[in-house]
Amino acid sequence: MKVGFVGLGIMGKPMAKNLLKAGYEVIAYDPFAKANLDEVVEAGAARGESNADVASKSDVVITMVPNSPNVKEAVFGTAGIAEGAKEGLDIIDMSSIAPLASKAIAEECAKKGIRMMDAPVSGGEPKAIDGTLSIMCGGPKDLFDKYEEMLGVMGASVVHCGDVNGAGNTTKLANQVIVAVNIAACAEAFELAQMAGVDPEKVFQAIRGGLAGSTVMDAKVPMMLDRNFKPGFRVDLHIKDLNNALETGHSLGSAMILTSAVQEMLQWLHNNDCGSNDHSGILKYYERINGTALNRKDA
Repeated sequence: MKVGFVGLGIMGKPMAKNLLKAGYEVIAYDPFAKANLDEVVEAGAARGESNADVASKSDVVITMVPNSPNVKEAVFGTAGIAEGAKEGLDIIDMSSIAPLASKAIAEECAKKGIRMMDAPVSGGEPKAIDGTLSIMCGGPKDLFDKYEEMLGVMGASVVHCGDVNGAGNTTKLANQVIVAVNIAACAEAFELAQMAGVDPEKVFQAIRGGLAGSTVMDAKVPMMLDRNFKPGFRVDLHIKDLNNALETGHSLGSAMILTSAVQEMLQWLHNNDCGSNDHSGILKYYERINGTALNRKDA
């Protein structure tokens, strides 16, 4: 199977490399990440000259780009995937975009004889590297069945969330809401411990195995304690996802109270030059308003 891969950023690069390791023939392209493209080509991929060129040489094209307008441009723009598509081409959009945009793009693709599935991911760069992402898929079940094994090369969990295009992205938005609120709750709780004079490291060890424990806590609290804000998932990307969640929620009449509050924290970080920090940097918002920096007792 010849797999086109468009978008080789923090997530796309390791995902493409995992496909290569599994023996898939990959044709890669990214006009904005030349160094990453060079690295993927060095790992064994063929170099695409444009999105259309990638499509013309592939059985399926994976897109992994920042947001809805970028997916539209990659598919329908000048020298886009649709322009180079041969008969029977499928698209798997693994970007995290608005569900209604995903549905609209899929409908437009169908007019051109292209089938599409949305398959956004969760897990950040570490899980993209080791191939253990959670992949949430929306679209026809037979299309999911066709590519489930291939997606399993990039993810430890590959779930079909619904037959409607956008079901995967709706699931991803739910994931991003829970992750954002969880990180904010951790920052708030561990700042409380710090200000009460209790060692945050000991609080972490005491509660991580109980009901409050979570994958988010295990991944992000040690980063907070180490003051390591190297991005696994950037603040600015989480702002994008929560914007999509708020837009979708508002269009449905769904209350988004906690999401709105955390979005304001993330926006403060963006406005204070922390947009490229890991989203665990929500801690910095609490430190600013509390006037107390989180640190290990032995630090």
